[in-house]
Amino acid sequence: MDWLNYHHLYYFWLVAREGSIARAAKLLHLAHPTISKQLQQLESSFSEKLFDRAGRNLVLTEFGHTVFRYAEEIFSVGRELQDAVRKKSGSRPARFEVGIVEVLAKLVAHRLLEPAFQLEEDVHIVCRQGKHDELLAELAVHRLDLMFSDAPVSPTASVKAFNHLLGESGLSFFATSQLASKFCGNFPNSLNAAPLLLPEDKTAVRRNLEQWFYTEGLRPRIVGEFEDTALMKVFGQDGVGIFPAPTMIEKEICHQHKVRVVGRTDAVCERYYAISVERRIKHPAVLAICEDYSSL
Repeated sequence: MDWLNYHHLYYFWLVAREGSIARAAKLLHLAHPTISKQLQQLESSFSEKLFDRAGRNLVLTEFGHTVFRYAEEIFSVGRELQDAVRKKSGSRPARFEVGIVEVLAKLVAHRLLEPAFQLEEDVHIVCRQGKHDELLAELAVHRLDLMFSDAPVSPTASVKAFNHLLGESGLSFFATSQLASKFCGNFPNSLNAAPLLLPEDKTAVRRNLEQWFYTEGLRPRIVGEFEDTALMKVFGQDGVGIFPAPTMIEKEICHQHKVRVVGRTDAVCERYYAISVERRIKHPAVLAICEDYSSL
């Protein structure tokens, strides 16, 4: 293959992103057979299959996944060029779409986003919340520019992504004044048999907490587990139990939820990652966030 047909590559990329020729054809305003024929021509030029059929759906082959990752980078650079041209012509603000894993505290997410709000140029920020794998899938097809997570992307993940460690924080434990008075002495041993509210067991912070409890010989009484940590704090504010949250937002939590600190530990750290699929970061908001750790 001496020359790559980028029209064919774009049709392939769109079909892979949308999951079917029919949906891609609707977006492109082209006939189904037209796209099918051009996909066949692309496969012929590569001498490799790009898709397998699974019922009515198309599934990328291993080679197809490789081509898709390169296509993502190629069309990402194309979008960067378009953005640069629009900025030069003084058009609308740059759109910045960021995904935030739902286990991440909202106050932490706010701090991570602060550098983007401090840019001189106008940025239109769109925040989406979801589970780690769901947001990673959105990031992979460029529906997101960046995602914030408490865990890095595994090297074995099917999505080629880059982890940027933004910072970390120890944990504080909070409770109403009545509960705090009862359990704040002799921390962390005071957590033995104490009513505890925790994030769900699939999260990194929960796994780290469980290991810490085991190492310290602590056996708290878990009275609630939460997918949504904001809901966990509401139950804590109501006196149902003691709850953990990052020490870096300790003052804000005490003020917002009218609670007191029971104790603190640096033995359990919550780490914060910005995850991108770009090797060369160009988006101004992403650059600002990854280069400015002062807010942490």
